[in-house]
Formats: sequence, structure tokens, C-alpha cells
Amino acid sequence: MAEPLIPGDEAGRAAAWRARSVTRTHRGRAGATLALAGLTFLAVAVSAQHIGSYAVAQGISPLAATLPGLVAALAAAFVLVMAGRAFLKSLAAGRSADVHEARALGAEASLGAWKALSWAGALLIVTALAWFMATNDAAVSRTFFDLALIRDSAVKILRAFGTNIVIFAVSAVLILIWSLVVAIARTLPGEAGKPLRFLAIAYGDLFRGLPAIITIYLIGFGLPLTNLPVLSNLSSTAYAIIALTLTYGAYTSEVYRAGIEGVHHSQVAAARSLGLSHARTMRYVVVPLAVRNIIPPLMNNCISLQKDTALVAIIGTIDAFNQSKIIAANHFNLSAVTTVAILFIAVTIPQARLVDRLTERDRRRMRAGG
Repeated sequence: MAEPLIPGDEAGRAAAWRARSVTRTHRGRAGATLALAGLTFLAVAVSAQHIGSYAVAQGISPLAATLPGLVAALAAAFVLVMAGRAFLKSLAAGRSADVHEARALGAEASLGAWKALSWAGALLIVTALAWFMATNDAAVSRTFFDLALIRDSAVKILRAFGTNIVIFAVSAVLILIWSLVVAIARTLPGEAGKPLRFLAIAYGDLFRGLPAIITIYLIGFGLPLTNLPVLSNLSSTAYAIIALTLTYGAYTSEVYRAGIEGVHHSQVAAARSLGLSHARTMRYVVVPLAVRNIIPPLMNNCISLQKDTALVAIIGTIDAFNQSKIIAANHFNLSAVTTVAILFIAVTIPQARLVDRLTERDRRRMRAGG
């Protein structure tokens, strides 16, 4: 039979449990992180001094050559201080007589050590990349980041990049319309819609199976050989728009179809019970609800489309990539191609962040029951 609990005995047992409990100070982790932070500071400082001196010897202004290294060294010093504070907190946790205070200090020491470890790793990676750029007489920097060539070729490449923007904008509009038509054909009900469903499925399977570059090549070089009225006399930009529309129309139609099929059947039943035809139900109920749920994946398709406009160079369209290849061939240097890469990244990153915001908004709406 269990003995009754006595308040005094309960307090004594609690005190004994606190006395027996082991406080985790994380001293080993904090000490190892402090040592790594010290080595990181040493590596960053030495690298900044050597690379800065080399940059000054190559004619770069002392301020431009010294400033990045100084920033990196200050960041490494900050990490060292962070690791030192974590180690001191772990020591304080070991000395504390209050178990609750010791545990709090130990937890803070652990978190500080992990943060310092993360920053130290990031700084070491950046330092390794800096050495990669500077090694072998800065061969990588000279090949891909010749600032003089980037400056001289920027205007030509920006003008050619306008072709990429035009192809992207026109193709995006056509893709949104064409893929919606295909998705609606794919979801037609009954025996009457079976032939159109079959054609929609065949189209999607065909153009999702073909690589985009092959589609562009076949249309860009094939249609001019057919001597068909109008189609054989288009510009290379028009052929690129047609090819990208057909390719991405197949992918985007599947996104639309997923959104349409994701609309709850009760919505369709309610619309039909009010006397709406299938076409009016799709127009006023299903498609608006579907589009609301598929905006993030549609934006992802737009990002991929923006990047794939560079593939049109294969049919001779003078876009940014083709222009950069001409400049690279004339100067035996790929810095102009780096300029194109920077332009695509500058256009793509805001779209990617917009997709993240839209996705987070939808997630909040679903959690709120909207």
C-alpha cells in the first residue's frame, strides 16, 4: 500500500531531485565552437590581407580591394565574440547553484554556440570561394568577371534582353489562355466530350515529353521549310513564341486541371441546381475558384518560362544570350555571358519572392479556415 504524501516529505523529495539532476552546460560544444571561430577569424583575416594585396597589385583601387576583406574580418570578429559569450555562459551554468538558472544559461550557451557555428561555416565557405576566384592568377575572375568588358557590353546586352522580355510577355499571355482551353477540354464530362478529352491528353503527353529546345528547333527551322502561307514567313521571335506557348501550354494546362478538379463537387452541384449550364458553371464558379488556388504554381511556371527564353538562341534570335556569345567570341572571354546571367537572376528573384509570399498567404488562409 502506498504511503500518504506528506507536504514536508514532498518538498524534500523535490529538493533531492533538483540536487541529483544534472545540468547540461554544453561546455564541450561551446568550447569547440570557440576554437572554430578563432580559426575562422584567422583564416578570414589572412585571406583578406593576401587577396586585397593581390587586387591592389592588379590595379584595383585600395578602397575597393580592402573594403570586402575588412567587412569579412569584422564579421569573423563578431562570430568570435558570439562564440566567446556562449562559452562564458556555459562556464557560468556550471558554477551556478540554482538549477533553473543553470539550465537557462546552458540553453543560451547551446543556442549561441549553434549560431556562431552556423556563421563560422558560412564565412569559411565565402572565404573558400574568394580563394577560388583569386587562385591561378585570378583566372576565374578574369574569365567570368572582367569588369571592363561587362561595362562595355552592358548596353548591347540590355537591348538584346528586351527581346527576351517581349518573348516572355507575349508567350505568358498566350500560355494562360491556351492552357485554360486545353484544361477545360480535358475535364469535359460525358461521352460527348470524349474526343476532345483524348486530344487534350495527347497534346499534353506530346509536348510534356518533348524537351523545349527540340520543340523550338523543330518549329523554328521546320515551319519555314513548309512554304505554308503566313506560317513560313514569320520572324524567329514569332517562332520562339509559338514553340514556348505549345511547350508551356501543356505544363500549365495540368496546373489548371489540378485547380479545376480541386474545386469541391458541392460547388458544382450548387451551381447546376440553380440552373446554370456546364459552360456557365465553369465560367462563373469553377474557374475563378480554381485560379485562386493555383496562382503560386502558375508563377513558378512563369519563372521557368522567363529562363527558357534563352533557348531561342538556337534558332538565331538575337536575344541577350546570343548577343553575349557574339561578344564572348570576339573577346575570348565569358564575362558578357555573366552579364546575361545577372540579368536573368535580377528578373527571377523578385518573382520567386512573390511566389513565397503568395504561398504563405494561402497557407495562412487555409489555417484560418478561408
